[in-house]
Amino acid sequence: MTNVLILGAHGQIARLATSQLLQATDHHLRLFLRQPERLTITDQAREEVVDGDVLDSAALTKAMAGIDVVYANLGNAKIEAQAKSVVAAMTKAGVKRLIWISTLGIYDEVPGAFGQWNHQMLDGGYLETYAAAAKVIEQSGLAYTIIRPAWLSNADTVSYELTQKGEPFKGTEVSRKSIADLVVKLINDPQQHIGESLGVNQPGTDGDKPSFY
Repeated sequence: MTNVLILGAHGQIARLATSQLLQATDHHLRLFLRQPERLTITDQAREEVVDGDVLDSAALTKAMAGIDVVYANLGNAKIEAQAKSVVAAMTKAGVKRLIWISTLGIYDEVPGAFGQWNHQMLDGGYLETYAAAAKVIEQSGLAYTIIRPAWLSNADTVSYELTQKGEPFKGTEVSRKSIADLVVKLINDPQQHIGESLGVNQPGTDGDKPSFY
């Protein structure tokens, strides 16, 4: 059994991962989020809900007690500050393993017309902020994996391939179910992909933009 702390537990991918973890593992899940009444708990014995803000360092550090793996499903304009808070709390609590959701394009790794479209769509400092947050994680000394999904769909499919930092990003889209599947695989085998930043896309989705745009 693994003790998992899920930050931003109401996010769509986080909820998919939670469901999969409850169905397919015996892990204990500590679900950290603001407004916890938004969550529906299905297994009282294995789901523990913590009402908190990631930027509240005392609450976050307390939530790290006894945790083996932290999965951070965060994201907004404060993502760099959130990254710093997570790193500080994990370091203070002595927790090493972190799975961090980021976005494609933070290394200017998306080639061609899709790369240009992606940059235009995520203009206004979005990519720069997420890149800064990823840099915080990469320099943290933690056993991290950064996940950089393509544009997310709600397709009922699990189909994905990976690219590494320094390689051109592939494809244009990927399902949230696929990202959740990768997160669960990393939680189940936490020695995988340590110190790596993974681009994640659905094979065969190359193009100038995702199919749903």
